[in-house]
Amino acid sequence: MLSVEQLRGDVDAGRVDTVLLAVTDMQGRLQGKRLSARYFLEEVLNHAAEGCNYLLAVDVDMNTVDGYAMSSWERGYGDFVMKPDLSTLRRVPWHEGTVMLLADLVWEDGSDVVPSPRQILRRQVARLAERGWTAYVGTELEFCVYNNDYEDAWRRGYRDLTPANLYNVDYSLLGTARIEPLLRKIRLGMEGAGLYVESAKGECNLGQHEIAFRYADALTTCDNHVIYKNGAKEIAAQEGRSITFMAKPNQREGNSCHIHISLRDESGEPVMAGPHGLSETGRRFVAGQLAAMRELTLLYAPNVNSYKRYVAGSFAPTAVKWGVDNRTCSLRLVGGHGSSLRVENRVPGGDVNPYLAVAGMIAAGLRGIDEEMTLEDAFTGNAYDSDAERVPSTLRDALALWEGSRTAEDAFGKDVVEHYANNAKVELAAFDAAVTDWELYRGFERL
Repeated sequence: MLSVEQLRGDVDAGRVDTVLLAVTDMQGRLQGKRLSARYFLEEVLNHAAEGCNYLLAVDVDMNTVDGYAMSSWERGYGDFVMKPDLSTLRRVPWHEGTVMLLADLVWEDGSDVVPSPRQILRRQVARLAERGWTAYVGTELEFCVYNNDYEDAWRRGYRDLTPANLYNVDYSLLGTARIEPLLRKIRLGMEGAGLYVESAKGECNLGQHEIAFRYADALTTCDNHVIYKNGAKEIAAQEGRSITFMAKPNQREGNSCHIHISLRDESGEPVMAGPHGLSETGRRFVAGQLAAMRELTLLYAPNVNSYKRYVAGSFAPTAVKWGVDNRTCSLRLVGGHGSSLRVENRVPGGDVNPYLAVAGMIAAGLRGIDEEMTLEDAFTGNAYDSDAERVPSTLRDALALWEGSRTAEDAFGKDVVEHYANNAKVELAAFDAAVTDWELYRGFERL
């Protein structure tokens, strides 16, 4: 991480010439500007920068769409302010002479842009702080690597790509060694950008891998998550390869993003841990997670493709259950006891926006605590075969639950609920209008 004084020294010495100022959009992508370092120090540092407010009102193709209260043709698509968060200033080792930092989105009068993902999480973190608590979070992102670059993959229509591994390399040191040069470049790049890398391992799908990072407070982890995800794609492109984090890129195992969360008080003591597992507060926090799982699934699975991942026996959950070290459940209690005790949400996929997912987990947990919910017994056995409620199986089902969610409206406000409901409706409308390969193969000749 860098201080402004260090940045000034690097600029004066000619070591840095570019500053990336980034915000996170609804899809969890980094958007922003490349600024000259001199301009950043002389102007943006004290006066911020501006960006078109359509950045929180477009689809994944950057098309302007109807239905958003905050941004539209009628409102003129004006600007919001990108206010630099200097605590996120860091080097970008995979780009020469470059540093970056994240920004919070505010309006010209200084008020928050309420639907901004980073602001949504900030408000839930503040709710915890009112109780003297801090959330510590870790995210585990899986991805598939292909030996085709992104342009070649596009031209092929993302068909007939060559995965970096041709067999299951879960935990295989031999299999991961095949692409260790790329994985190492990503790991070292992230270390240079201020992230704490723990490990890398192979996964089940062809060419599938995971790089794990040390947990941190909720906002820091989500900042690191989006920087890593963007940076890994950039590094892969530099190596003539491509990486996808989409939840279900093919018929094999999908890309997950398991999210681990725990709470600590002002003295650093664990809040969720008790003498024999979960404390009473911890039990209520987990009970809240279960109670709101279905109505908040839109935050964990935001795209049409997200729901293709929920397949029995695939290590992606289908049952709304919790268990002790049980990977068939939506919520898995791990870590034993003390500060290592945490709950793992296995519902999110690699396409998740981490700010929204973690905000949802905190909001659900606080509801469980405030309403003194009773936690059911831990599930043992195969939750895929249980009679439990199921995670919504389509984006349409998740949208209906989200729009009727008391947890969402109480925690985030009506404006946020409507904003992200519209985002889902835009995604569904685009999907409903698309003619897929499946339809062509099934019906071109035979129907």
